[in-house]
Amino acid sequence: MELGVYSFGDTQRNPDGSLRSTAEAIRNLFDGIVRADEVGLDYFGVGEHHTFEMPASSPGSLIAAAAAATTQITLGSSVSVLSTDDPVRVFQQFSTADAISGGRVEITAGRGSSTESFPLFGYELANYDQLYEEKLDLLLNINANERVTWSGAVRPALHDMAVVPRPASGSLPIWVGTGGSAPSSVRAGRLGMPVVYGIIGGVPAQFAPLAELYRRTAAQAGHSGPSIKVGVAALGMIAPTKEEAKDRWYPGWRRTFESLGAVRGWRAPTRTQFDALSEAPGAYYVGGPDDIAERIAELHDHLGHSRHFLQMDLGGLPQEHFLESITLLGTEVKPRVERLLAKK
Repeated sequence: MELGVYSFGDTQRNPDGSLRSTAEAIRNLFDGIVRADEVGLDYFGVGEHHTFEMPASSPGSLIAAAAAATTQITLGSSVSVLSTDDPVRVFQQFSTADAISGGRVEITAGRGSSTESFPLFGYELANYDQLYEEKLDLLLNINANERVTWSGAVRPALHDMAVVPRPASGSLPIWVGTGGSAPSSVRAGRLGMPVVYGIIGGVPAQFAPLAELYRRTAAQAGHSGPSIKVGVAALGMIAPTKEEAKDRWYPGWRRTFESLGAVRGWRAPTRTQFDALSEAPGAYYVGGPDDIAERIAELHDHLGHSRHFLQMDLGGLPQEHFLESITLLGTEVKPRVERLLAKK
C-alpha cells in the first residue's frame, strides 16, 4: 500500500482572519513535499486550483521544483484539469519534471472539482464533456508516440509533430481522477488506465461497486497487469491523539465549507457533522496513528486499493500541524498499515 499526501495549496490566515500571501502558501506546499520525501512517504500530488485560498494553479511547475529537491517520492498532479489546459504543454511540463526526478513523475487527468479555470482560460462550461474526452485522447496519444498525428474539434490538429522531451522511461504513468462517477470508472477500465477516487463525503466503502465496475470493464477490454489499480484521495490529518487531530483540523474545515456553502447554497456546517464524518465509517481520516492505520487497512478490504493519500492542509491549517501530520503519516501510520495488511 502506497501512502501519501495531496494539496491544492493552503493560504495561511492572519489573526483577524484575513488571508496571508499566496507566495507563502506555495513555499509551504514545497516544504511539505520535501518533508514527505524525508519521512518515507510514497506519493505527493499537487492539485490544480485557481483561488486565493487554494493557489496551486501550476502543478507542473511545483512538481519540477520538488523533483530537484527530493530523492525517492513519486510526484504527480491530483489532478491536472485537462479540460482547460493544453495536453501538449501538460505532457511537456511533466516530462521535464520526470527527467529532473529520474523517472518519478505521474499525471492524474481529471475534470476538476471547481469551474474557475473555464472563464480563466476562455472555455465554455457547456463543452465540459467534449473538452475532457478529446484532450484525454490527445494526451494518451502523445504519451504513446514520439511523433503525433491527431485531430479533434477542441484544438488545432497535429500532423506528424514531435513532442519533447520524452519521459525517462519512455512514457508517463497517467491516471484517471474522478469524484466517483460510473462513466469515469468505465472510461478508465476501457482504456486500461489506473483510477483514483476522490472521496470527500459519504462512506468510502460505498465506492466498492465502482472499483468493481472499473476492474470488470478493464478485464472485458483485455487489460490486466500493474496498470489496473485503484487509488483513494481522501480528506484528513494525523496528530498524536484523535482529539488533537479533530481540534486542529475542525477550524479550517468549518471555514472551507462555510465558504463553499455560501457559493453553492449549502447549509452552514456544524461540529456535529464534522465529528460524525471523522468517525468510522465516515469519509474523513482524522485521528491518531493507530486509528488512521486501522481505517486505511479496513477500506482496503472493500476496495483493494493500492494507494491512499490525504489532503491535510485545509482552511489555513497552521504549517507546523501540516508538517507534523505528514511526519506521522510516514513514520507511524505507514508501518502500522504495512503490518495490518501483512496479517491479512
